[in-house]
Amino acid sequence: MDSKNVELYTPRKCSATNRLITAKDHASVQINIGHVNQEGIYTREFTTFAFCGFLRNNGQSDAALNKLAQQKGFLKSF
Repeated sequence: MDSKNVELYTPRKCSATNRLITAKDHASVQINIGHVNQEGIYTREFTTFAFCGFLRNNGQSDAALNKLAQQKGFLKSF
């Protein structure tokens, strides 16, 4: 039997804190980071990061994005 997702709403999770992002969290954002090859040309692949409103209200989303980008290898450590 095929397993299909039949839920009408599947909540997302914050990439930095693993908190659930509910439907009422209007301060949350989802960012797609595009992958590029050695020449800097977009390869039609991307990685998605979601940040909850709690993180953004505390002003920590920039630091969280930098940390996640370093972990994924998109950003060199300083």
